[in-house]
Amino acid sequence: MHNLSVKKQIQGIRDKEFSARELTQHYLDRIEKYNPKINAFITTHPDHSRNMANNIDLSLPADMAPLLGIPVAHKDIFCTKGIRTTCGSKMLSNFISPYDATIIQSINNAGAVSLGKTNMDEFAMGSSNETSFYGNCLNPWDVTKVPGGSSGGSAAAVAARLAPIATATDTGGSIRQPAAFCGVTGIKPTYGRISRYGMIAFASSLDQAGFIGRSAEDISYFLDAASVYDSKDSTSLNVAADNISKSIADLPKEIKIGIMEGQLVKHTDPRILEKIENAIKLFSSIGIKIIPVKLPYSTLAIPTYYVIAPAEASSNLSRFDGVRFGYRTSKSNTIDELYEKTRSEGFGSEVKRRILIGSYVLSAGFYDAYYVKAQKIRRLISNDYDEAFKEVDLILSPTTPSLPFSFGEKSQDPISMYQNDAYTIGANLAGLPGVSFPIGFIDQLPVGAQLVGKHLSEKLLLQVTHAFQKVSNYHDAAPIGFGG
Repeated sequence: MHNLSVKKQIQGIRDKEFSARELTQHYLDRIEKYNPKINAFITTHPDHSRNMANNIDLSLPADMAPLLGIPVAHKDIFCTKGIRTTCGSKMLSNFISPYDATIIQSINNAGAVSLGKTNMDEFAMGSSNETSFYGNCLNPWDVTKVPGGSSGGSAAAVAARLAPIATATDTGGSIRQPAAFCGVTGIKPTYGRISRYGMIAFASSLDQAGFIGRSAEDISYFLDAASVYDSKDSTSLNVAADNISKSIADLPKEIKIGIMEGQLVKHTDPRILEKIENAIKLFSSIGIKIIPVKLPYSTLAIPTYYVIAPAEASSNLSRFDGVRFGYRTSKSNTIDELYEKTRSEGFGSEVKRRILIGSYVLSAGFYDAYYVKAQKIRRLISNDYDEAFKEVDLILSPTTPSLPFSFGEKSQDPISMYQNDAYTIGANLAGLPGVSFPIGFIDQLPVGAQLVGKHLSEKLLLQVTHAFQKVSNYHDAAPIGFGG
């Protein structure tokens, strides 16, 4: 059952070839057997999962909810009522949320069944899943390699067939980069397309919820269910749902894809560029026109991001003080000691690093020099995309400049780690949707390509990705050692 597409799983439940309970139990058995190999899940709740599935089965045939009984794994950044939500941190190791995030509530209402909470970089800060308090998540294609981050657990769970789909978040590439490293498909929607209510904030103007699945078609069912307006989120977009799952095969005519001319990131693995050339040929073979485009300010995306994101993080993470919820030190005698020791003991080194950077760039004397200037460059980057989209519909690039790297290879060199998001950050700064999808393998490791589109172009992004996946089979490949 784990090799069936989401569409076929839904049909199988509706046709009573198998029940939601049987499908859920199948994945629970796989998690119990294979998760110890990769540490993709932080928390599982088998009884809760089975109860959700039982309720779906009892409602048949009257209930034709769109996600009828399909299991889903949730990144441990989303609040889930009555279930531990840690954000990959010691700081929230004992936090039981009293409510569901809107994205969780939306897909629950559509009939999805929760399998558990997936591993992630602490507070979504990282590109390798090495900063998690709960240990490294391993890449199922090669357990000596990182799965990417921060949504590494979600990507690894889908790649290992421990879940057909997983929720994830993307602040600077944290859906697309791990999707590329794990050989799966991931979408970061337009900023505001999916509510951020109940998603523990990292950088509020950049964070966006999305999904990781095996294919564009699989993802489309969940994106349809989650794309709802939410009055509890002031940035939520009040736009009609696209019903992408029903029209994903209807590829429009005369699609134009732009290629960044002469602006590929330095030190991009030349073997990855060869795979991109092959993908370009495949797109051309299905009638898509390829046009060179320029994004002059794209080279400034990384320094811009690493001013804005830490600044917002330093503000957002100030709420974790040991007073209201979460971890509290046992070694304080004064309120100042309580704050200092709680945060010192509760946060990991990468989170502390970004809080310090953020506090610095927001401090008196540096605010104008760094934060304000970064916001101005952000506008220039956004303008670049606006100009490019006057000529093309989508922009293609590698998702990452390198293949999945070994544990410890970049963890002592933060700048090198940050470079790994060079192709993905621009879409976050401009609030644009982007999708990563597999385009081949190098040394048995997956390679991903990225498409970025105009605001609210998720439908076109998934249609084009689906068209690619109809004439290729990279997305169907599974890592060895996980039961076929």
